[in-house]
Amino acid sequence: MTVHPQGKKGVNILKSKYDQIAQFILDTIEKEGAITYQEVSDRAETQLGPTFDGKVVWYVVSVKLDLEARGIIERIPKTSPHQLRLIKK
Repeated sequence: MTVHPQGKKGVNILKSKYDQIAQFILDTIEKEGAITYQEVSDRAETQLGPTFDGKVVWYVVSVKLDLEARGIIERIPKTSPHQLRLIKK
């Protein structure tokens, strides 16, 4: 079950699909440093879409929100379109 950064109800995702999408998002952000959500989504669709069982964009949105809620990634304030980065620990 995912969590939402605004406390809304999360969604139920198979762990294998969650892990695949989360790893893709984290690897992409780590490689780029900062990247727009749209670019992450487009890359996921291109790279994972042909073999992924399900709607890649829906999973990217759900997992991205979960990673934000868990304090792993964040939206960079005052960016438009909004950009994402890893939260330094």
